[in-house]
Amino acid sequence: DDVVVQVQAIALNPVDEKQRAALNQQQAPRILGYDACGVITAVGSGVSRFKPGERVMYAGTTKRPGSFEQYQAVAAELIAQAPANLTAGDAAALPLVGLTAWELLFEKMNFVPAAQANKGKTLLIINGAGGVGSMLSQLAHWTGMTVLATASTRHFDWLARHGVDVPLNYHEDLIAAVHAAGYPVVDAVAILYATEPYLDLAAQLVAPFGHVGAVATPQGPLDVTALKPKGASLDFEFMFAKSDFHHDMASQGHILSQLATLAAVGLIDPSVTTRFDKINAANIKTGLRTLMAGHQAGKIVLDGPFEA
Repeated sequence: DDVVVQVQAIALNPVDEKQRAALNQQQAPRILGYDACGVITAVGSGVSRFKPGERVMYAGTTKRPGSFEQYQAVAAELIAQAPANLTAGDAAALPLVGLTAWELLFEKMNFVPAAQANKGKTLLIINGAGGVGSMLSQLAHWTGMTVLATASTRHFDWLARHGVDVPLNYHEDLIAAVHAAGYPVVDAVAILYATEPYLDLAAQLVAPFGHVGAVATPQGPLDVTALKPKGASLDFEFMFAKSDFHHDMASQGHILSQLATLAAVGLIDPSVTTRFDKINAANIKTGLRTLMAGHQAGKIVLDGPFEA
């Protein structure tokens, strides 16, 4: 049920650095990496949807060797054809953040994944200039939502280019800023940074029966009491849960196909801001250091041949 992919480009994500930092606690070697784009060189006997020579993109799984290798075996359910008009690097930037944003917005928060289908709804994104935030704002904008998002003021232009209607300075009183913008409550809040500092804020701003979504692992118990009177939900998004537990894995290939269609016609931008022209250890380390410094807008990709 696998395909073998000759990897042409990879994209970096915070989870890559978290996995790398944990390596000294493991005994066995491990190949890191998730986001990738490459050309299929072989298909398993159970694969009928793909054939050698096709260019595909995917985010893979935590349970198998990753994309920081020249040839990677990956389950065919988890891949999709890469848009022909995107570079390999741009295609590699789409999967992990795209799957995370799509699952959070449409599967956890139950908004409708269609053009203008959520007109009149509001979404507040905490950390709107990062990889997931930039994709989430674009998807929400595509469906007609009004998007509010936090970032530093130097990234306000970036927010505007990625579908954000109301930029918010994360250094300011965010509750007051949302109210001043004319929104007593919002239909959903996506916390794309540390969960704990923003949960009370989200509970105050979310509308009755609304949704609060989070992607970061809490560092301790969370007080969710304030959500109860509103009947609001707290949903955690972890895109690897499907492949970790073999749950509806094929849905990720389907989501990637829809993201590819949107990217091909320019409705979403892969948001690549930093490119390296070789895939090697030095560039991966440099890219991860830049990513984890916390000031990166958009995605970092390594687009080019592997180099020892």
